This record gives sequence, C-alpha cells and structure tokens, in this order.
Amino acid sequence: MPRYEILSEEAIAVLEKGWRRIVTEIGVQFAKPEAVELFAKAGQRTEGDIVFPDPDFLLEQVALAPREFDVKARNPARSVHIGGDAMVFSGVYGPPFVLEGSLRRDATMTDYRRFAMLAQHFPELDSAGGVICEPNDAPLDSRHLDMLFALQTLTDKIYMGNVVSGQNARDTIAMSEILFGGRSAIEETPVTVSLINCNSPLRWDDRMLDAQFEYSAANQAVVLTPFLLMGAMSPVSIPAALAQQLAEAVAGIALSQLIRPRSPVIFGSFLSNIDMQSGSPCFGTPESAIGLLCTGQIARHYGLPFRTGGGLTSSQSPDAQAGYEALMTLLPTFLAGTNFVMHAAGWLEGGLVSSYAKFIIDIELLRMLREEFTPLEIDEAALAFGAHEEVGHGGHFLGAAHTMERFRTCFYRPLLSSSQNYERWMRDGGNDAAARATTIYERALNDYEPPPLDEAVRAELEEYVTRRRLELGD
Repeated sequence: MPRYEILSEEAIAVLEKGWRRIVTEIGVQFAKPEAVELFAKAGQRTEGDIVFPDPDFLLEQVALAPREFDVKARNPARSVHIGGDAMVFSGVYGPPFVLEGSLRRDATMTDYRRFAMLAQHFPELDSAGGVICEPNDAPLDSRHLDMLFALQTLTDKIYMGNVVSGQNARDTIAMSEILFGGRSAIEETPVTVSLINCNSPLRWDDRMLDAQFEYSAANQAVVLTPFLLMGAMSPVSIPAALAQQLAEAVAGIALSQLIRPRSPVIFGSFLSNIDMQSGSPCFGTPESAIGLLCTGQIARHYGLPFRTGGGLTSSQSPDAQAGYEALMTLLPTFLAGTNFVMHAAGWLEGGLVSSYAKFIIDIELLRMLREEFTPLEIDEAALAFGAHEEVGHGGHFLGAAHTMERFRTCFYRPLLSSSQNYERWMRDGGNDAAARATTIYERALNDYEPPPLDEAVRAELEEYVTRRRLELGD
C-alpha cells in the first residue's frame, strides 16, 4: 500500500540542517571510552566523552548499513525480512508489572513464559519480543538466562537479545550459537534483534554501548533508538524532537558501522510527549502519530529500515481509552509502513504493565489492520454480475449463489468483537471486551502446543543456563 508521507522536501532539508548543527556544535556523548576511540581513530573531533562528528562522515557510515536484511528463526518458516515493504511485529517489551483480570502485581517468570506462549500461538506476532515483562521473582543477575531459554524453547519465532550489560549480550550470543549451530551460522544471517536505547538528550550510556559492541561485532541486528518524550527528553516542538532524534540515531548507527562495517541496524524511534500539567508520559497522542509518520518518511529518505509505533496507551486498564490510544498509534504505524514494530501487543499504563487482556485487544487490532491494508483486487469476476441476474430488482442477496459460495470467507471474522443483539449478549453473560479477551487468552494458553526442539540442543541450552547461573552466584 502507498506510504503516508507528510513532509515536504523543504521540511526535510530544514531537519537536515538541524541535526547537522546539533552534532557539530553540541555533540553527542558516548559514555564508553572504546566508542570515543573509534570515532577519534576515524578522524572525528572529540572532547572527553563528547564526540563532534562531521555530518558527512556520519552519512558515509550510515550508507554502509544494509538497507534490508533477514533475521533467521529456528523454524525457517518463521524467519523474517526487515526493510523494504516488510512489516515485522513483536510483543510488549519492558514492563515490571502485570495486569491479570483486575489484579495489578509484580511480573513473574510464569507470566513471562505465558506471554511467550501467547506470542507463539497467535500468527499476528512475528516475535514474542525480549523483556516481555520483568520477572521479579527471579534473581536479577541471572534472570536473563531463564528469559532467553523461554524464548528459545517456548517459541520458534525470532527473539530479541538482552541489553542490560555486555555480559548479558555475550550470554545471548552464546545461547544463540548453541541453538543455531555455531558462531559462523549466526554471523552469516542474524538471529536476534536487540534494542539499544539512547539516554536522550544526546547521551549513549555505557551499559547500552557495551551491549551494542557485542551484538554489532557478532553481526546481530540492533535497533538504535532515541527515547524522546517531548517536554522532558527533547524540546516541546515536533520539528525540534525530529532533529534531535536524527542526530542521536545517525550517531548511534555510525558507531555500529565503526564496530563492524555493514552490520545490520534499524533506525529506531520512540517519540511521544508528556502531560504538561502532571509531567506523566502520554501515549496514543496526535503528536506521537505525527512524529511516527515523519520518522517513516525520514528513514526512507536515508535508506534505512526503521522501528516505531505499536499498541501504546497511557490507560491503566484495558478499556476504551486503551483501545483508541492503541489504534491512534497502530494506524500510523501501518500508514508509515514501519519495518519493525515493538510493543505490538500487551502494552498498558505507559509501558509499566504487560496486560493479558490488552494483548488480545491488540491482536484484534492487528488482525483488522492487516485486513484493511491488504491491497484491494478488482477484476470482472469480483463485480458479481451473475448475482444481479439471479436476484433481480428489489430482491435480496442472502440466498444468492454468489453469497452461498463465499459467506464463510467474504468478510473479516472478529476474534474479540461482539455483534450479538442485546438479548443474546445478556444471556451469554453481558461480557465487555476485557472479559471476552480474558476468555480468549485463557483458551489460547490451554490450546498452546510447544514447537519441537532437538533434545540434544535443549539439553545443551539447559547445561549452559545452569553453569552460568552458578558462575553469576545465583
């Protein structure tokens, strides 16, 4: 489908001048000496841990990054293509809490596994994600091992790597080598996508950089993402936020190319605003939608695959607000043709909560939007002239041959929505969307079937997790 582009050539030129001025006059902080050293060796000006790169040099590095690339899943049928016209959807990422029914509580490893199972069950998701939720009942130093083991065994889709530290990234790479048959196999085609966030404004932190060094050196894909809430991490105007986003992203992408030329990267964007009365982050806003559409156009201008969007909401429950704010983000996500979509299912309460019911609401939205954005095919047979001949004037088409041949597949059939009349709806319990979503995810968990995995590979993964847990003191 055509991409929705709202920036003029003049506007893109102004943004180009803006980010160039930021990197040359203000600079970008890299809180890792090795990163600064790479820029210095490439002839770029540095002062302490601040890099003042030449904008043309940054664009030369960006041009090295592949415009499109594949990410391999352990089930080849689940492998994905990132870039071009492809859209890849991944689940919620990062929340420390879970909402199950009306109970908001700390997330557990059981929750983590259940969300991974749901992601495996629903074909609308290409990946369960990475930190689907933060399992607070598992030791902090070693929980990443159990999380990755769950992703590798409970799903056969692509997964995201852990980025808390360089060591966690090395564990991700080592376990991926076990799953895919060695270092050369994962370097030939990447098997992970990992989120490297910028500590906006204009600072790349040491922990994120440690992980970026490991993943880029191993030719694994990284999503270089400025984290911008306008009014807090960037100026309040959308153009100013876009210029800052470009400065941060281009600098981060250039670093990956200095670590390993032609290593796969994704231009990341997480752009919204705060409530200027309370200071709370807001999601599903018109400003974030505009920023999303602009980001897609900008990424295509620089020839980069990009990440943005998702089913974002500030709502505290899977209610009407959660639905319309998620749609306010997902619709421009599709209009922009986003290549990698994080938080596509399950995000609630500004990213603090992974919600089972919201997961199903988002799956319904994804199903509907995929149907809506499938190009319409029109040929003479689709005009159904024979149905007119059969029905004639003033008749109806309910029993026409054309209808009877197609009634099972002619229209979208909802997963979640109800079209019952009021009386039947009441007889069935009068359940709202959240209650119906609960029934659906519980049924999906009951129907879950684990994907097959070679027992020798599983045993080797288990041995690695056990050994590393002991080495980490847990």
